[in-house]
Amino acid sequence: MERPTALVLGAAVWQGGLASPALKRRVLHAVGLFQNGQVAHIIGCGGVGRFGPSEAEVIKQICLQNGVPEMCISIEDNSTTTYENIKNALALVAGHKVVIVTDKYHAPRAKMTARHLGLSAITSSPANSRPKLKTHFRELSATAIYRYKFWRKSF
Repeated sequence: MERPTALVLGAAVWQGGLASPALKRRVLHAVGLFQNGQVAHIIGCGGVGRFGPSEAEVIKQICLQNGVPEMCISIEDNSTTTYENIKNALALVAGHKVVIVTDKYHAPRAKMTARHLGLSAITSSPANSRPKLKTHFRELSATAIYRYKFWRKSF
């Protein structure tokens, strides 16, 4: 049976090219899935935000530092939103089972977005993600906006 591909959704890169705690948490979770044989490939998603390099490049570097072979890593480095992360990665995941790696609070919107784009995927989240209250409110509003745009077919 074919092992799935992990699609790691981006999060902020801080000044100096450092991964934010959310980004590092997501990548290390994907690395764990790879090391345990649960996924065969890791795709890092995310373009350049406030600071460079791209989120996808930082994902790749953390994977390499943690023993994932370069041939098992791909990047999608043009996206700046959850919708773009998944849409731009569709060509890279074509024909593969997909595990979307993101934080628990973000997973429902990511899965909804994948479904909207015709991608059948499951999510997997690091256990240690405890977002701040403002993160919950941000995610609630973002989910409402995504639902509205999907309903209106304006994405």
